[in-house]
Amino acid sequence: MSIDKNTITKLTTGTKREGGAGFSKGLAFLGGAVIIFLILIVASMGSFLQVDQGERGVVLRNGKLVRVAEPGLDFKVPFFDTVRKISVRDHTVRMQLEAYSFDQQSASMVASVTYRVPETDVAQLYSEYGSLEALEARLLERKALDVIKNVFGKYTAAQSIQNREKLGADINEAMRVTLESAPLQMMGVQVEEVSFSKAYEQSIENRMLAQVQIETTRQQKETASIQAEIQVVQAEAEARAQRERYMAEADGIRLRGEAEAKAISAKAQALAQNTNLVNLNAVEKWDGKLPESLVPGSAMPFIGLR
Repeated sequence: MSIDKNTITKLTTGTKREGGAGFSKGLAFLGGAVIIFLILIVASMGSFLQVDQGERGVVLRNGKLVRVAEPGLDFKVPFFDTVRKISVRDHTVRMQLEAYSFDQQSASMVASVTYRVPETDVAQLYSEYGSLEALEARLLERKALDVIKNVFGKYTAAQSIQNREKLGADINEAMRVTLESAPLQMMGVQVEEVSFSKAYEQSIENRMLAQVQIETTRQQKETASIQAEIQVVQAEAEARAQRERYMAEADGIRLRGEAEAKAISAKAQALAQNTNLVNLNAVEKWDGKLPESLVPGSAMPFIGLR
């Protein structure tokens, strides 16, 4: 059997073509397997989500909120589910504002609002605002500014300084009522600073100095009055003591006079009853000597002796 050259060429060419097609199919199969493997790896890795303790995960499926994930490791549908994390810790928003008091005094204020998102309100917060930043910008800051201005406007400038605690309590209560339906929990509003114009602060300082001077004068007057009362009481006590002394002296003199009068009366009565008592007293008092000189015309004293 003879095979011509053309036939051999055709057979060789066909064999080469069949081998190339098989090789191409093998490469395509291998590439597809690799792609599928990579897709499975990516899908498996995208099936997990992790939420921190102070956060909650909002799970969205094609943009629709389906659930809120708790802290820890959780699962989601790959390629379809996405997670937005919302913090449930305490947050503080600090703001500056200008407000007018009841007596039309301009004040620069610094206030801080502390809040947190309850776990039960995470879904509502995301549905209405999308994030904490949007909540603060669209709701919290605007409401807080209005509430602080309205409450501050009910106080005069002097009252806002003297009754700072009551001002803070009124602001907190008004804020709580205003944000009662909002997806957050108010922890407190702190009025950190209230400053007025320099002219007004100087007038307040002068007024306080005047009040201090008035109070000092009043205290000095009360002190002088008390001292005068003390002196009056002391004088009255001294007068009463002096009067008591005089009365005691008068009673002593009276008693001595009565005693002397009684003695004289007794002595006179004794003399009247015994006339020789006078001579006896004279004899008792005589020292036994005669007088050295006599008055002319007087008689020599005579003493009768037995």
